[in-house]
Amino acid sequence: MASDILKLVVTMAVCFGAAAAGSLATTPNLAGWYAAINKSPLNPPGWVFGPVWTLLYLLMAISAWLVWKKGLNSPYVKIALFLFLLQLLVNVLWSVSFFGLHSPALAFGVIIILWLLILFTIIYFFKVNALSGWLMVPYILWVSFASFLNLSVALLNR
Repeated sequence: MASDILKLVVTMAVCFGAAAAGSLATTPNLAGWYAAINKSPLNPPGWVFGPVWTLLYLLMAISAWLVWKKGLNSPYVKIALFLFLLQLLVNVLWSVSFFGLHSPALAFGVIIILWLLILFTIIYFFKVNALSGWLMVPYILWVSFASFLNLSVALLNR
């Protein structure tokens, strides 16, 4: 029981740590660069992103926790958690490439890789725990929408 609680705390810390790392590149560029570029008419208002990403990181943490609880003896668990950590790293790299480097074109390439890694993570999560796979579905749906928004910014600001 205590071990499971510790695992939940660790997955929360890892996910929200990634969120914090990505925000280091994002936040300083919102008022200046991002506010000034052309965006899709479907771009949500800025206040939407914080609550959505908070919920997504929470769901990701719970999802990873459910997988980790199954134990590291299973090769599926090891692969699933490796993919999870890899996609989390690429998620941060997207923030760096889009906001930090001001490169929507590079970020679009990164988000395609991110989308594929999320898909593979979901597949492996389902092999371990169906609920953990389902908890990742809102994330891939949001990243699908974000991919469209990213491509729109790249095309509108050439």
